[in-house]
Amino acid sequence: MKHIVLFASGSGTNVENIARYFEGHPEIKISCVLTDRKDAYVLERCNTLGIPGFYFNRHSFKGGGHVLKLLKSIQPDLIVLAGFLRLIPAEMVQAFPKKIINIHPALLPKYGGKGMYGHHVHEAVKAKGEKESGITIHYVNERYDEGAIITQEKTRLEPGDSAEEIGRKVQLLEHRHFPLVIEDLLTRN
Repeated sequence: MKHIVLFASGSGTNVENIARYFEGHPEIKISCVLTDRKDAYVLERCNTLGIPGFYFNRHSFKGGGHVLKLLKSIQPDLIVLAGFLRLIPAEMVQAFPKKIINIHPALLPKYGGKGMYGHHVHEAVKAKGEKESGITIHYVNERYDEGAIITQEKTRLEPGDSAEEIGRKVQLLEHRHFPLVIEDLLTRN
């Protein structure tokens, strides 16, 4: 059995989508969900889904803190950032090389980096008048959105699309492709 640990900071729509996809999967199981916000709605989703969900503070995340110790005890086959906004500490990246992935709501290297998440990305894409946007699924390194790209998926944008409409189009790509990429990474090794 392959084990996934998910990280999230917000409502957890990607967490729920991934959990539903792998529900009853014979080879892949979600061990737990970790969040850096005690009021994150993802914890409610975890209760509904029957997945252990845990809050951690930033002190337990830094360096070789409690979060790293927990991950080492679980030994996940893959750590998935599903709407997680904090920079992953170098010690964690080094402890789990090529085992931490992230999804970004734009076609990197455009619209990446600190502060570029969610609606901020879609507003920037709209402001530049881009003709397409999409998602980038990539390995995590010590810098925001600079890890090796695993895959990108695109969606066409219309000139009249609002930032909210761009966000909806991108979220459809996230929900369609993220679980498939996770499954592929875990079953091809």
